[in-house]
Amino acid sequence: MTRPAPIRVALADDERMVRTALRAILSAEPDLEVVGEAATGAEAVSVVREVRPDVVLMDVRMPGTDGIRATEQILATLDEPPRIVVVTTFENDSYVYDALRAGAAGFLLKRADAEALVQAVRLVARSDSLLFPAAVRTLAAEHARARPAPPAWVAKLTRREREVLRHMAKGLTNAEIARRMEVGAATVKSHVAAVLAKTGTRDRTQAVIAAYEAGFLNGG
Repeated sequence: MTRPAPIRVALADDERMVRTALRAILSAEPDLEVVGEAATGAEAVSVVREVRPDVVLMDVRMPGTDGIRATEQILATLDEPPRIVVVTTFENDSYVYDALRAGAAGFLLKRADAEALVQAVRLVARSDSLLFPAAVRTLAAEHARARPAPPAWVAKLTRREREVLRHMAKGLTNAEIARRMEVGAATVKSHVAAVLAKTGTRDRTQAVIAAYEAGFLNGG
């Protein structure tokens, strides 16, 4: 039986020791492969363009081009960009929230243990669930900008799409949502695609952030 291709990961952190530790943890897993490293945000953009990883672990604070700007540049210039996870010391950092709004798929604390790191990489590579939904909810509550009125897309969501978006915010996978709603996985996938299109977002994380900022997930 042919083994699936490993998940290709790039590391961006200005501390060599951090990159060395991350490489050691990820390289010990048969389904993960570290394919590039960068010490600055600018280097991260170049490395990603060159090696085309599936996932990038991006330090949010780096000299020069920080992780937020690097995330924006990568997502804006590649047709099929990788999934980006920002790595941070403080989970309530406004930098982290800005990185999520810029397009990062999630965030990971530097103090996370090896198992959490590995599972986070696998989860974002699959991209059918939200990484640490409770932490995203807390960040959104602390940093979301108040809006005078809900954006137009809220009224455009169908009843089913609203239900799917609420399940997405809880971190449920498509399969889990399908079981909750008693529909097929293909139907859920279609609803998720419609939610992304109507919210004008790239993926589940951005859709959930947009929903919190719109007040939708606070009873809207």
